[in-house]
Amino acid sequence: MAKSTTNKPTDTPVKFIFDKSNYRWFIISIAVVILGFVLMAGTTDIYSNTKIVLAPIVVLTGFGIGFYAILKKPEAK
Repeated sequence: MAKSTTNKPTDTPVKFIFDKSNYRWFIISIAVVILGFVLMAGTTDIYSNTKIVLAPIVVLTGFGIGFYAILKKPEAK
């Protein structure tokens, strides 16, 4: 005979993978990436120092902050 499995409700609290600070860092990273793309779209000068140097550094910094937000462990309570 097959065992019947029933889902019994438990009183243990739900533990989320991400903490509030993780989401805050992730929103900051999205804002930094958007800022980098706005800088990249900037002026009509194709060879502008802002478009070639500054904007890619800002975008990569935003991606780095996003990786930090994902890999950061929640604080122990």
